Amino acid sequence: MVNPDESLWLSAEQQRIWRSWLLAVARVDNYLDQDLCRHGLDLAEYEILVVLAEAENRRLRMSELAELVHQSRSRLTHAVARMEKSGWVERCSAPEDRRGVVAVLTDKGYHLLEQAAPNHVAAVRRILVDAADPEDFKALGRVMQAVLAVQD
Repeated sequence: MVNPDESLWLSAEQQRIWRSWLLAVARVDNYLDQDLCRHGLDLAEYEILVVLAEAENRRLRMSELAELVHQSRSRLTHAVARMEKSGWVERCSAPEDRRGVVAVLTDKGYHLLEQAAPNHVAAVRRILVDAADPEDFKALGRVMQAVLAVQD
């Protein structure tokens, strides 16, 4: 039987892997943010453009967009307001519910995404995909699927 106090702590190897993961996630995020700066974007804004580009008619309710880009509604509202000032997105009332707000990707925003996407994909390859052995990358995918399957 495992001592309950011992089961709370990570082994030395688990601790090393956990800390490596934290540092790697921060490094990947920072690297991708820096790379997107050449397009006047940050990673969160890029993700908003991608999700809107993939949506039907390039539009989504703000609440749905917040879920898909994993941002709080408040944070998303601020990001979309900045992006609206740049002409990349527009906000309008939801046609089926005037109280709801819809974010719409503009042609200017779509063009920016078309310009940024090839560089972004190259950066993702450089910092993550090509940095790992193909079998390790597949294993990482399995680990991420397992993490996503954990229920709160």
